[in-house]
Amino acid sequence: MPSPMAIKPASPTPSMFKKKSMSAMNTAASYLSAVSEADARARAHGMTPNTTPALSLSSSITSSSEDTVLHENEENEDGLSYPKVPPTSEQMFTTVHTEFGHCGNSAFRHTSQHNPAHPVKGVVEQDPPYYILLTTYLSYILVIFFGHLRDFFGKRFRFAAYKHLLAHDGYAALNSDFDSFYTRRLKLRIDDCFSHPTTGVPGRTILLLDRYTPDHNKTMIPTGTRTRALNISSYNYLGFAQGKGACAEAVVESVGRYGVSTCGTRLEGGTLDMHVQAESLVARFLGMEDALISSMGFATNSTIIPALVGKGCLVISDELNHASIRFGVRLSGANVRMFKHNDMKSLESLLREVISQGQPKTHRPWKKILVIVEGLYSMEGTLVNLPVMMELKKKYKFYLFIDEAHSVGALGPHGRGITDYYGINPRSIDILMGTFTKSFGAAGGYISGNKGLIDRLRIAGHSGAYAEGMSPPVLTQVIASMASIMGITLPEKPSSSSRSLLRSSESATLGVEYEPYPGTVPAAALPSWMALPPSMCDGSDSRMRLRRLAFNTRYLNRALRKLGFITYGHDDSPIVPLLLFNPGKMAVFSRLMRTRATPIVVVVVAYPATPLVTSRVRFCLSASHTKEDVDTILKACDEIGDLLDLKQAQGERWSVQEIMERAVELVNMDEVP
Repeated sequence: MPSPMAIKPASPTPSMFKKKSMSAMNTAASYLSAVSEADARARAHGMTPNTTPALSLSSSITSSSEDTVLHENEENEDGLSYPKVPPTSEQMFTTVHTEFGHCGNSAFRHTSQHNPAHPVKGVVEQDPPYYILLTTYLSYILVIFFGHLRDFFGKRFRFAAYKHLLAHDGYAALNSDFDSFYTRRLKLRIDDCFSHPTTGVPGRTILLLDRYTPDHNKTMIPTGTRTRALNISSYNYLGFAQGKGACAEAVVESVGRYGVSTCGTRLEGGTLDMHVQAESLVARFLGMEDALISSMGFATNSTIIPALVGKGCLVISDELNHASIRFGVRLSGANVRMFKHNDMKSLESLLREVISQGQPKTHRPWKKILVIVEGLYSMEGTLVNLPVMMELKKKYKFYLFIDEAHSVGALGPHGRGITDYYGINPRSIDILMGTFTKSFGAAGGYISGNKGLIDRLRIAGHSGAYAEGMSPPVLTQVIASMASIMGITLPEKPSSSSRSLLRSSESATLGVEYEPYPGTVPAAALPSWMALPPSMCDGSDSRMRLRRLAFNTRYLNRALRKLGFITYGHDDSPIVPLLLFNPGKMAVFSRLMRTRATPIVVVVVAYPATPLVTSRVRFCLSASHTKEDVDTILKACDEIGDLLDLKQAQGERWSVQEIMERAVELVNMDEVP
């Protein structure tokens, strides 16, 4: 595998920064001047400006931060600072283009929803040619062989030279050399692809802090410069990771009112009125009776599952479930069995076996059987076959737990998750779990279910007694983003009733009308000081985000397959894994994407997060991306795919130009031939 090249750039001087800033200001001024002239000409000729995505004057002048104007490429050749196409007089955007791309073309929209006329089909995973698998195994064998060879000789020569330095402390090593072998001899070779420091908002673009290595990735030295790159690696599904806008303003307001921390656990003085409001809002959003929120997504699973099951219970888990689920099951002490990933026949066969055999040794009936699956699997991009699973649930009478960390907010016509996508009543699911880290641009997680269960978990779950309460700024982001997705019913007349969020059972008493799922949220259910713009109150902003995300995900998924790449996952998944196989190609792919004229930041994943021979790059789409951004990614993949011999998929292929021209047609196809 290639070793990274380290070239230390010249140190920038203050005069260079000043010259660059002045040039950028002049470019921005000339750009805005050209915008005004173009609009004036269009008005003079009585023309209607076209609907090409563009930058508004408001976002350029009042909303852009110093990072998005003063420190960018003065020629804007990459199109990341502001769109290359001049804006129109009819389109006024309120977002910063570097955080949320401007796309006013209504053709680039789609609805994320399963067509009930078509049966749910499993994803057929294509295998590469044998020579790809052979060279992949050989690559690992060679690296492992030379790694052990270097360790063998290194130990002996270094031991003789440094014996007097190693013998004085008398302590045994905390980690053996074998434990760290993979990190030292394999991962270190491509370590420049991981843990890259960033700064600023992780929105449509992201600012990388440049670094170089003089010793083959053992140490990384910052250069002091920054590079803005197209961000295709963050879980910012709906684009709520913004430094400007109504959600950010509400968060700033909450800091002035509540501070930045609760300074306590939920059961010991750490519960605010906003916690109660957020939990009721989550329950209303999901269509469940009640909900419990936690300050950490991983801790939501690992601390709640032990409160659900214990000794004498059985957990049936998908083999590709998240580490937090596995950890929670281990802590619970329950028996665990696994079934093949998303294979309903394997699940039914296992259910027949465990129900007929009962507990080990005693063969007594299980106290309870809990099946745990994910709505959207983050490493595979596959959706759970929920319709068939619901049929099995009715037949075999087990409890169902669905982890919607990646699916809530990102799937369904209303953004309500996997049940919304398939059109299934959410209350037919026993437990819905999810996080706020992805679609809502916040942090933490939630558990929702019937009220009796949630009340029990508030006491029995370890998070209530030991984990700090979610901080007020994060709570505000959750409430604001989720309310905007739901839409807000404004009161006809000012009401003097309490503004605290109420559960549906208490709504009639205090005048907060309950709307059936998937309805809007009444204004009386939100904090009285939270002011959201009309576009967020009427739901138009969220509908735009949901439909843009659905278009982007379907477009990239299908386009990559048409180019000849082997990908995993469903068409409507915002996570798109592209198979690289060979470990050496991981490093080259990541570096080539990052060093293009328009830099692109990607996530490469390998063993042990994936099977040994299925190394991959994982694209994460967002509503903040424009159609032009996806085109940029496709062009880069097309060129690099030819260079690295990655186009190994079977089926009809299109050229990248044909794909870009027929993008809308490709997205709207029922099935791709």
